[in-house]
Amino acid sequence: MYLSTISRTKTTGWKGVSANVFALGAVSLVTDVSSEMVTAVLPLYLVVGLQLSPAAYGVIDGVYTGATTLLRLVGGYLADRAGKRKAVAGFGYAMSAVAKIGLLLAGTSTAALGAVITLDRAGKGLRTAPRDALITLSTPAGDLGRAFGVHRAMDGIGAFAGPLVALAVLAAAGESFDSVFMTSFCVAALGVVILVLFVRDHRAPLPAEPVRVRAIGGLWRDGGVRRVVLAASLLGLATVGDGFVYLLLQKREGLAIGWFPLLAVGTSLVYLLLAAPLGALADRVGRLPVMLGGYVALGAVYLLLFGPLGGWPLVVVVVALYGVFYAATDGVLMALAGPLLPERLRTTGIALIQSGQALAYLGSSVLFGLAWQFWGPEAATRLAAAGVALTLAATVALLGRRS
Repeated sequence: MYLSTISRTKTTGWKGVSANVFALGAVSLVTDVSSEMVTAVLPLYLVVGLQLSPAAYGVIDGVYTGATTLLRLVGGYLADRAGKRKAVAGFGYAMSAVAKIGLLLAGTSTAALGAVITLDRAGKGLRTAPRDALITLSTPAGDLGRAFGVHRAMDGIGAFAGPLVALAVLAAAGESFDSVFMTSFCVAALGVVILVLFVRDHRAPLPAEPVRVRAIGGLWRDGGVRRVVLAASLLGLATVGDGFVYLLLQKREGLAIGWFPLLAVGTSLVYLLLAAPLGALADRVGRLPVMLGGYVALGAVYLLLFGPLGGWPLVVVVVALYGVFYAATDGVLMALAGPLLPERLRTTGIALIQSGQALAYLGSSVLFGLAWQFWGPEAATRLAAAGVALTLAATVALLGRRS
């Protein structure tokens, strides 16, 4: 009912958050249900089912996020050049939906599964920057933390529900993974429909001189933008994949296979509960302190994985802190960066920041997988915690003065 009013009015919703932000949140919610249905069990399937080594899994996990870096920049540039952010985002969402059909055809072929997953992530790479740019262009600068918090909370609802929907489909369909893939496609297609019907584009008049590729270099020469890109890249280098954290929890506590998808559910639940409050807090006390607090929580997660705590208390605390990390960092970084970027290059600038983070994430996953394989998981997590501490110091040096 609320979405039906979007095309007729530009009124705002909760404490100044625009209807367009809620519509984009609805698209992300539905799309994340689809995505998390598939990805919740992927680490366990690759490492336990296909017997991949930690190093091999690290490469796949890094490529899963980092391989779409160029497409993030392409999506951001095309959206700014054409002034059609909704169209570029919609194409990305449609690519991810089609990829779910590809999973039905891939079977057990590792190469085919990799190609389909790459198509899915390519869609995510294209859509993320235009979507976040639409949020910044639909929100006053002083409310960006709250707006991104609301969006990420709705996104978190989808991430929370996806694994549960997958388990329900498996139970109802006699553990048929094809049924999960088909259901995932139908849900993803619904997300595309919501985008087409209810999201408004921000169609400012195109400049007399079109946006050119060299504009990316111009953004890099801006000191404020350059510092944010460097900080985001360092923070990405300090972040290992979710799958590693959940695999280490599962191995240490001997959790049954059926519990594994619920670890992501617990993280998503904390995320969706805290994303909006922490986004609003960031608007009041400063976005940098809230974001740094999230990375402190991440460092604590790495230390606890081989700390004195054990049993279900360890599982609950790690999952909770992991959710705090995402709630305090994901949207808050974009809210921090948004006001630094000129409107005509907003999408390109966001894509540049996200690309630096994604490339660094690729490196961190590969390095963590190698450290796990050659030095053991305990040493790898200790090194990851030390990396977080060093990154926090560097981020304060890069961004603290401006904040």
